[in-house]
Amino acid sequence: MTAARTVFLGSGSFAVPILEMLVEHPQIELRAVVTAPPRAVGRGQRIAPSVVGSRAEAMPLAVLAPERLRAPEAIDQLQAFRPDLIILADYGQIVPRSLLELPPQGALNLHPSLLPRHRGATPIPAAILAGDRSTGVSLMRMDEGLDTGPLIAVREVPLNGDETTPVLEAALARVAAKLLARSLSPWLAGRLGATRQTDEGASLSRPLRRQDGRLDPSRSAASSERQIRAYQPWPGSFLETDEGRLVAWQGRVWDGAEQTTGSESRVVDAARGLLVAVGEGLGLVTTDGILELVEVQPAGGRRMRGSEYARGRPGLIGSRVREGTVG
Repeated sequence: MTAARTVFLGSGSFAVPILEMLVEHPQIELRAVVTAPPRAVGRGQRIAPSVVGSRAEAMPLAVLAPERLRAPEAIDQLQAFRPDLIILADYGQIVPRSLLELPPQGALNLHPSLLPRHRGATPIPAAILAGDRSTGVSLMRMDEGLDTGPLIAVREVPLNGDETTPVLEAALARVAAKLLARSLSPWLAGRLGATRQTDEGASLSRPLRRQDGRLDPSRSAASSERQIRAYQPWPGSFLETDEGRLVAWQGRVWDGAEQTTGSESRVVDAARGLLVAVGEGLGLVTTDGILELVEVQPAGGRRMRGSEYARGRPGLIGSRVREGTVG
């Protein structure tokens, strides 16, 4: 079988193992990589390519980084490659209909969730935040909807309840690369079909905003613990205290505060938002108990155990976290 002329669209870390697999696949002739344009990164605001762009340039491969994929000049560039197949993963822009219809073998997308659950921009944090017991990777043929295309293959991955977004993203990226590698030959040979998605059980994960990282004492301790894991590395999870902003890197539901009933629940409700001593450490009173802040980072400081932070700031115990807009 002649190798399929392929254009790959990807930008983030999830896409890198998929790109590396495509370069080695005997039935793929990778004509070009399309990625996000270089952006300012880090404290020094250095202009740098996307992680996919950097990896593709090192291979080396032809790399396109249009600001707008819908722009006529970008579409003309892609059409010039005469792709038989388009593959997308973690790209960041909507693919216009003219490109979806261009390759005879279709435009395929690898999405890190069990579709139709967690369609949209942030499926990995969404699965952690929801406390899902499993997630996975879905391979679909793209249509004009947002992750609504017919499904070609799905691989489920169990969750153990302690994953962070970076760790889970890396694991799902490896699963995605293997799933695509196994699916390409039968798809290109016409032996693998696609099944229409339904909307039953569908949910949408929206883009995250900086203010989403604020830990909200009106939520449960378990929900806040999941947020800390889900919102790494960005927007992070933080509190505004009398000592300034405090980022939480690890938390756990305090064993003595997993259940509150009767008079205890009224006390917790009145104290909601207080910073309290939990053993030698630091805790945040939530709507149903206490979130222990296991690892924290003060503004401009290093990461440390919550107990170390609390020992150096005895006046913090008994103060209340601040609410308001994120600066």
